[in-house]
Amino acid sequence: MTLLVALVAGLVVASFAAAGSGQLPIPFDQVLGSFLHGIGIDLGPMPTHPRGDDTLWQVRFPRVAMGIVVGGALAVAGALMQGVFGNPLAEPSVVGVSSGAAVAAATAIVFSLTFAGDWTVAACAFLGGLVTTLVVYALSRSDGRTEVVTLVLTGIAVNAVAAALLAMLMFLGDTQAREQIVFWQLGSLNGSRWQYVAVVAPLAAVGVVAAMACARSLDLLALGERSARHLGVHVERLRVLLIVVVALLTAAAVSFCGIVAFVGLVVPHLVRMVTGPGHRTLIPASLLAGALVLVVADTGARTLVAYADLPLGMLTSLVGGPFFFWLLRRTRRTSGGWA
Repeated sequence: MTLLVALVAGLVVASFAAAGSGQLPIPFDQVLGSFLHGIGIDLGPMPTHPRGDDTLWQVRFPRVAMGIVVGGALAVAGALMQGVFGNPLAEPSVVGVSSGAAVAAATAIVFSLTFAGDWTVAACAFLGGLVTTLVVYALSRSDGRTEVVTLVLTGIAVNAVAAALLAMLMFLGDTQAREQIVFWQLGSLNGSRWQYVAVVAPLAAVGVVAAMACARSLDLLALGERSARHLGVHVERLRVLLIVVVALLTAAAVSFCGIVAFVGLVVPHLVRMVTGPGHRTLIPASLLAGALVLVVADTGARTLVAYADLPLGMLTSLVGGPFFFWLLRRTRRTSGGWA
């Protein structure tokens, strides 16, 4: 509980600090005042800059909200994948789920699909993520368990195929479509708007609620498939359900923001070091920590280089890549070799 309270406090502070950072700096108290006035509470000073309030509500607050939703969704998806596969290396971007979702979303853009209105891109991303997750799950299972080497190699193969398909879509698309596909490959919260948040947030919320509902079953699954079955868990039904949930959460993140790698790998591990393996604490803590990490990372993307918006996926990969190498070596060492 202490960790959750600390994460909520850190997320609130980081969110208001992020909203005040950028080419037009706005003091923290004015950001807070603008937010309170916006929700109907007449308290605190308003921004003194004539465009300050509009900048906050039209640009900064939607971007921070999107960062919270996407970061939380990716972290929860990572925690679920690690529980489903029983493998510390499982993560949507590592095993290719993010890439598969991005290919499907890019297909919707290139061919101007509109069968679901504003939800079309997200729906295509969900289907792409679901199919990719099912393929990875099927290929990495052997004799009732998930092999580490097979999982990693399957992810490499899926990412390679996805990269080829994205290249083909870039060739087929027009200039605008190419720019959007490149945007997906790099990952960014730039251009986030309230209407986009309104599409992503419900998908992420449904996924998080479903994840929390399965938390106890995941704890039982960690004891082993046989033990879980004796305790009343329908293992394969649980796995299929959670695969759908992972696809839903990944689609929510990828549909508008592109591929943001390694959040789902790093965050659940750091949280697990503090809370232990229990999913009833791990999932909400990962949700808050993922949101906090992405808000801080996006603030860095906007402010590290003057008058530039660095790709968010690049920053998370620079941190997550070395962490993945360390985790790979640690897993090999603790298992006495690859199994």
